[in-house]
Amino acid sequence: MKEQVAEVVVAGHICLDIIPYLPNAKDGLDQILVPGKLVNAGPVVLSTGGTVSNTGIALHRLGMSVLLMGKIGDDLFGQAVLELLRRQTPELAEGMMVIAGENTSYSIVIHSPGIDRIFLHCTGANDTFQGSDLRWELLTGARLFHFGYPPLMKRMYADGGTELAGMLHEVKRAGLTTSLDMAKPDPASEAGRVDWMAILEKVLPKVDVFLPSVEEILYMLDRPFYDRLASAKGDIAEHLDGEDLSALADRMIGMGAAIVAVKLGEHGLYLRTAGERRLQSMGGCTPENIGEWAGRELLATCYQVEVAGTTGAGDCTIAGFLAGLLKGLSPESAMRAAVAVGACNVERQDAVSGIPSWETVQRRIEAGWPKRANRLRLDGWRFHEEAELWIGPNDGKITV
Repeated sequence: MKEQVAEVVVAGHICLDIIPYLPNAKDGLDQILVPGKLVNAGPVVLSTGGTVSNTGIALHRLGMSVLLMGKIGDDLFGQAVLELLRRQTPELAEGMMVIAGENTSYSIVIHSPGIDRIFLHCTGANDTFQGSDLRWELLTGARLFHFGYPPLMKRMYADGGTELAGMLHEVKRAGLTTSLDMAKPDPASEAGRVDWMAILEKVLPKVDVFLPSVEEILYMLDRPFYDRLASAKGDIAEHLDGEDLSALADRMIGMGAAIVAVKLGEHGLYLRTAGERRLQSMGGCTPENIGEWAGRELLATCYQVEVAGTTGAGDCTIAGFLAGLLKGLSPESAMRAAVAVGACNVERQDAVSGIPSWETVQRRIEAGWPKRANRLRLDGWRFHEEAELWIGPNDGKITV
């Protein structure tokens, strides 16, 4: 088979999600998950999960030429992952790495209507993923390399993130724009105890586009502040104001990232960018009009939808933003695309089936798709009605 030349490579964490349906658990899972008890279950759903699957397939559905590079074993679960990916399109999985003797990562997702989910997760081959596993020959001709969930991949955070930093360095040397997504580690796990600030100081100079959630980045950069907010009522984002977001972004830009986009859940997406000099070193996705992207501070609220599920919402928001970057859009248009694709995602229960074509997303935006009202404190910000975005007080101010 002729090897595919893809515009974007999505690599990192991938797993098989095994989702048995428990229709009679309305009194609580603790009432049915009792030793020795036979529990009647409905049909099981098998799907792929993780950033490789969620962001990668979303980009594919948006019309991007995508290649996936996740590490799986040569076991039955690995075969299932490949089959599910090939159902999207056979070429999508040509970059997958099947390693003899490795165990494929899986999650057993136990859920029932009206009850929060329980996840039983095995990291499997994700823990042994390293830069040398990449199909480097398939990166030739690509413009963008997106990597996701290093906190769930042991070798990526071991030794102070040396492997992660080295891999991203080599990708940048090959001329690609590098993009990085995170995951919040279990505080009780090995990943939860490492010095993430030190890792980010080593890694972010090699990252062009950094896309963490607000929970993830607060956990990593200011654990005491994170703990205080996590113990308060409501979600973490709603306790932050514009100054908090700006201060977080300043730290990430100061560590070396060119573009920082912080996911705020139902509150939208926050953007902060570095100056022209840093943006000029972004590789294959360097904006054609750098001045349009330099020193920006924007916030896009979410579009109004009826929420069916939030699985993969952050991954799909990332896909929308990266698609806008690949298409050479302005930061305003890329932000609208990001929250629009995220909104399409939550209209379905699973991670990617709600993602339509790029053209469909744009038609929906242009038809006057209403936005949700902002509920964050944004003192000193102004709303731009035509762009449908909030513009921060630091917009146009170059700090790096």
